Amino acid sequence: MPTLSYQGTCALITGASSGLGAEFARQWAERGADVVLVARRLDRLETLAEDLRKKYGVAATPLAADLAAPGAGAALREALDARGTIVQTLINNAGFGSHGAFLEQDPAEISRMIQLNVGAVADVTRAFLPQLTAEGRGALVTVASTAAYQPTPAMAVYGATKAFVLSLTEALAYETRGSGLRVLAVSPGPVDTEFFDVVGTRDAMVGKVATPADVVAATRRALEGLRTPPSVVAGLGNRLSARAAQLAPRRLALAAAGRALKA
Repeated sequence: MPTLSYQGTCALITGASSGLGAEFARQWAERGADVVLVARRLDRLETLAEDLRKKYGVAATPLAADLAAPGAGAALREALDARGTIVQTLINNAGFGSHGAFLEQDPAEISRMIQLNVGAVADVTRAFLPQLTAEGRGALVTVASTAAYQPTPAMAVYGATKAFVLSLTEALAYETRGSGLRVLAVSPGPVDTEFFDVVGTRDAMVGKVATPADVVAATRRALEGLRTPPSVVAGLGNRLSARAAQLAPRRLALAAAGRALKA
């Protein structure tokens, strides 16, 4: 497989207004990639885009979009087609979580989480996958989570959405083999971002907290290797925990997750 290209390519990054998404944008731009930054908060995107242009001399395009809206993927593809922008790399990072018993969750919040974490990932990926495989020199990255590796009481919907992301991405890695596109699901544990501010509690912060730079660097190492795996867990401790959850009887893994998440 050819090496991953940065120079002369364009990366579309969702959830780019802060945290992991902003760090993906910085590390790709630092290596010469143009970036399209997508999130709801246009002011933050514009500030980041200006910073990337000044520091790295790349094209940085901020686009405000609500990816949880129906047809968001097609609308995003149409907007970039109209600009003449061809995307070689797609990084699906947008998403959010919540903590608490399923029966206590707001039904509207559950629906929005499923639409953003699941529907938007599938929708945006389907809109751009033909272009990604035709170009065949970039990557498709989805941000999953260690929550994907076992049921997660108190974060039941979030964990289920990330299990979908992991499964979908690994299947697409197989389906697109031979195209030159590198396909990877990256599963971090807790990361020092605004994620837990949205969740509303630190009870969901299980394990060593990584920085966004740590997670993006782990993603790049996996993508830049001779053979890109379909998925990777970022951080040694997280890899061991995910592996233990896979090997343990399902009931034990469920009970351990419930205790860790204070369900």
